[in-house]
Amino acid sequence: MAEDVFKALADPTRRKILDELAERNGQTLFEICSRLVARHGLGSSRQAISQHLAVLEAAGLVTTRRQGRYKFHDFDRRPLERIADRWLRHEPPETP
Repeated sequence: MAEDVFKALADPTRRKILDELAERNGQTLFEICSRLVARHGLGSSRQAISQHLAVLEAAGLVTTRRQGRYKFHDFDRRPLERIADRWLRHEPPETP
């Protein structure tokens, strides 16, 4: 799973999407696209952003929920916390 997280974070557009969701969870695809254009000058198509969101969701970094005809996206920090726990909060293994 950590490999998926690293691959998802490798793309600058996906990092910007996570920045926007970190600032305000619960955004629709339209809202995310609008914020990316207004704040970052990214003119990616809705389909391209949707594909980026699918990669982030597959890596466990984004969760979605449907409400009526709208799909809301939320940033899930748990995969990043697991990575941080692995290298930052535990004692390193002893070497022989």
